[in-house]
Amino acid sequence: MMERKWHMPHYKSRERSKELRVLSSLNVRMELPFKDKQRLAYLEKGYQGEVFFDQLTSELKNDLYILNDLSLEQNKSFFQIDTLIISQHTIYPYEIKNYEGDYRFESGNFYPKSSKDEISNPLHQLERSKLLLRPLLKDLGFHLPIEGDVTFVHHNFTLYQAPLKEPIIHPTQLNSLMKKLNEIPSKLTNRHKILADQLISLHQTDNPFTRYPAYNFDHLKKGVICGKCHLLILPDLGKMIVCSKCGHIETIDSAVLRCVEELVLLFPGIKITTNLVFEWCGVGSKKTIRRVLIQNFNSIGQRKYRYFE
Repeated sequence: MMERKWHMPHYKSRERSKELRVLSSLNVRMELPFKDKQRLAYLEKGYQGEVFFDQLTSELKNDLYILNDLSLEQNKSFFQIDTLIISQHTIYPYEIKNYEGDYRFESGNFYPKSSKDEISNPLHQLERSKLLLRPLLKDLGFHLPIEGDVTFVHHNFTLYQAPLKEPIIHPTQLNSLMKKLNEIPSKLTNRHKILADQLISLHQTDNPFTRYPAYNFDHLKKGVICGKCHLLILPDLGKMIVCSKCGHIETIDSAVLRCVEELVLLFPGIKITTNLVFEWCGVGSKKTIRRVLIQNFNSIGQRKYRYFE
């Protein structure tokens, strides 16, 4: 087989999930219900932990394919893998947790150290991913063994009574894990690339089980959300947009494009028009917004019937 002549640390990069992006936007533009605020905080903390793990794996020099944030479906069952590493002989899925504080492992379950309230078991999540990944790989024509770990990444995390036999990586073991991955005998071929490409092609950006709070265009606050501190910036007629909280400066063109991206995210299928974008972001003039839309999107229709895709 043809051998790969190059190495890319992260063959599939990580992005904020659609759920995280939607809730982040709505949190600025409306009063989120408490449970959705909790969900947003959980997703953001989890994402930060995953990014930290990405920083570690980006330093790996071994011949590996690293696929971040895979959402897959097998036999109508949806499952997510935070990080999947393909080596020559083995597949390694990692369930990454950014838990902070003291926890205990008792009777096969996880608990905050001073509480009897059981939390979702990440070992069960890992095992479920492996069970669904195995037949998916078989369907794709691959029979590589699957190993993986639940990986706790926060430096201020301690798990008491953790049995040695469980596939758990503690924060103090992260450097050892990276050393192990660097030393795995691995020489990838074009067949491994085919597998990586197939898995990426099967990635689903929409989780069918996600539920969002009710919202509509008219009731959401209008304006540009600062790209740095996420404060809602009030209407501005200047050529540049300056955030009053953090001082971040952005061009009108960049702000308009971000607003369009946000509109499409929150309202899939909506027709993007000059008037709609002007009302949504509240910056610049309709003439400026029309210019930005014409320069960056396909214009369909004429005059008052014109919209952009």
